[in-house]
Amino acid sequence: MYGLLTIGSFMGMLAAGMPIFLSLGVLSLILIYSEGTPLIAYPQIFVDHLESDTLVAIPFFVLAATFMQRGGIAKALVECATVWIGSLRGGLALVCVAATTIFAAISGSSIATAMAMGTLLVPAMVERSYSRPFALGVVGASGTLGILIPPSLPMIVYAVIAEESIPRLFLAGVVPGLLQAALFSIWIIFFTWRKGYPSEERVNAPVFISTNLQALPALSLPVIILGGIYSGIVTVSESAGLAALVSIIVALFVYKGCTIRDLPEIVGHSVRTTASIIFIVMTAGAFAHWIVGSGVSDNLVDFVENSQLKAWQFLLFINILLLALGMFLEVFAVILITMPIVLPLLGPLGINPIHFAIVLMVNMEVALLTPPIGMNLYVLSTITSSRIADVIRGVGPFVVIMLILLLLVTFVPEISLFLPGYIFG
Repeated sequence: MYGLLTIGSFMGMLAAGMPIFLSLGVLSLILIYSEGTPLIAYPQIFVDHLESDTLVAIPFFVLAATFMQRGGIAKALVECATVWIGSLRGGLALVCVAATTIFAAISGSSIATAMAMGTLLVPAMVERSYSRPFALGVVGASGTLGILIPPSLPMIVYAVIAEESIPRLFLAGVVPGLLQAALFSIWIIFFTWRKGYPSEERVNAPVFISTNLQALPALSLPVIILGGIYSGIVTVSESAGLAALVSIIVALFVYKGCTIRDLPEIVGHSVRTTASIIFIVMTAGAFAHWIVGSGVSDNLVDFVENSQLKAWQFLLFINILLLALGMFLEVFAVILITMPIVLPLLGPLGINPIHFAIVLMVNMEVALLTPPIGMNLYVLSTITSSRIADVIRGVGPFVVIMLILLLLVTFVPEISLFLPGYIFG
């Protein structure tokens, strides 16, 4: 009864329009106080959950993503992908998948990826006779790669909670991310062939070479970020700072998509985005503190061990739960609410936390495309002045593809674990 009252109170606050971080904060405050903990300890609990060098990477990756979105870097990636594969049937849709995959390997943010590519590619695809729902669906679904292909902000948060290696987590997302891009491409080729959508004109050699040279600064960013991490030259936090610095230089002085005058507005936007993430981390950390202190996690472990629950049964149940939560909660909120409960259960069930992280990320990708809260739906609807119904209709086939990917990633752990196991042993 107490648990149902707690859940009901939380859902009631959300339904009343209270922000997620505030709902979590009020709920955790009540729960911690009810356990007899003095309220003076509450701020210290906040601070304890922010004492992580890894969290320093978040504001820098957010800043880098914002400059890449507004500074002409996305446009350079699109033009580069176009000269390579634009001449194929439905080439512009394939360009979207390819450019988004590369952009995701720089930004770490699904929303930034969807915004950057949506602004450029949806109008271009509609102009070339692609249906608006299809164009919106391609961009919206491809944008979710921002949280699966490294670097990924949700993966960084997961690593902090689970105390896992970020390089291993990043590597675990590479194969599933490329598999997702490949599945999207197969569907796009079939659909555009059936609909007779156009291809782009093949460019001559001088244009091909000059376009690739123009894209080199943009293409160098994932090499700098990921190469620095895996070579051991820089830490994840240092790599994030380097990514932000290089993005600012490239955006201001190479592509000139923004100017010095735009700096206050861009930095302000990045600060607001970072603050929203950090507030959720703080309040969800306080909620996790109560879960551990109250013995809920220990009771769940005992229940799992006594019930002889199989790993596949648990994974099937948790996927359904995550998909349901993702329909109503923001990505970071789902991760931070569920992980303190779920993580202690992985060991007794023999589930690798790295594998589970990728299962979680694919679930959150689907969450970004499912109403009523799917953020990519509303982002695309806003920036393209499209009806939300068109966006939902367009992402439908891609959601089905992602659910197939989810089943593969869930029940074939080697898809996620092969690359980190091969590199690190």
